[in-house]
Amino acid sequence: MTAQVSSQTTRDLDATSDEVLVEVRNHIGHLTLNRPAGLNAITLSMVRTLQRQLNAWAQDPLIHAVVLRGAGEKAFCAGGDIRSLYDSYQGGDTLHEDFFVEEYALDLTIHHYRKPVLALMDGFVLGGGMGLVQGADLRVVTERSRLAMPEVAIGYFPDVGGSYFLSRIPGELGTYLGVSGVQIRAADALYCGLADWHLDSGKLDLLHQRLDRLHWSDSPLKDLQGLLAKLAVQSLPDAPLQALRPAIDHFFALPDVASIVEQLRSVTVADSHEWATTTADLLDSRSPLAMAVTLEMLRRGRHLSLEQCFALELHLDRQWFEHGDLMEGVRALIIDKDKTPRWNPPTLAALEAQRVASFFSGFDDSGS
Repeated sequence: MTAQVSSQTTRDLDATSDEVLVEVRNHIGHLTLNRPAGLNAITLSMVRTLQRQLNAWAQDPLIHAVVLRGAGEKAFCAGGDIRSLYDSYQGGDTLHEDFFVEEYALDLTIHHYRKPVLALMDGFVLGGGMGLVQGADLRVVTERSRLAMPEVAIGYFPDVGGSYFLSRIPGELGTYLGVSGVQIRAADALYCGLADWHLDSGKLDLLHQRLDRLHWSDSPLKDLQGLLAKLAVQSLPDAPLQALRPAIDHFFALPDVASIVEQLRSVTVADSHEWATTTADLLDSRSPLAMAVTLEMLRRGRHLSLEQCFALELHLDRQWFEHGDLMEGVRALIIDKDKTPRWNPPTLAALEAQRVASFFSGFDDSGS
């Protein structure tokens, strides 16, 4: 899920034909998220369409690979359609419960898919969009890509497998991305291992033309890798996070968020002071509860399997609408748009460790 959302209300559970475009060309199944006006925010109906199509193609010997993309030039997918989930909870419905179960199942399907999946991450790739692409075999970014798990901005935590893929980024970079919710660009995405290839957006049409003419061998993944090697690169110079890595590894390894903020504010070294102050200010604007739960979740996630990570996130989801800060975050940033959420508690100093621990109570680390 994410802070970037669609303002459209919930639609029927079966996706309309234009929400997900489905096409087969040259033995490739193409899936295009087609809600560009809503930054391709994903709904439950879209989740079900994607799952149904992937299931069918997995059994089809004529399909050699799958390509995921978003319509328009602004976003691959800016996350889940959180407004519809907010309305569901407020109305006493179960859409918000069904959505997470089925969204996570779809993400797991992509992680374990038996055929190569190529994800074209052009534009915003936020929250639920990250869940769709991080299980793909080939993750392509462009100069327009903006990646983030920004859930803490709306009082939520980075789900859709975030406890798995963020916690496996080297050092504390994933902790930084999850607890702060900052956006990164292509160079950082490659440096963090959240993307595999960089392709200039002007070459996307050429890539599709080459895909349409690709001659397949008995190894479709190698065929796709060979094609990308002719058009794209696997690293970019001057990744900002590379320069910040020593500081991030130090601060975000501290025992709790309050300590992180306190030490960030004590930095006096000239070349780190501005970043430290900006980061501390950003953390002070986020939900204290969401950040603390995120920190604990990511540290637990390092020792859990992919399936266990999704199980942990569902365990948190089932409590969060009632006991977390999400409803207030959506109210302040999306419904009323006053941008002054009243977090509970309002400060890190007022957050009790026992409250954070309560969200993890009863979770079975075996994933059963």
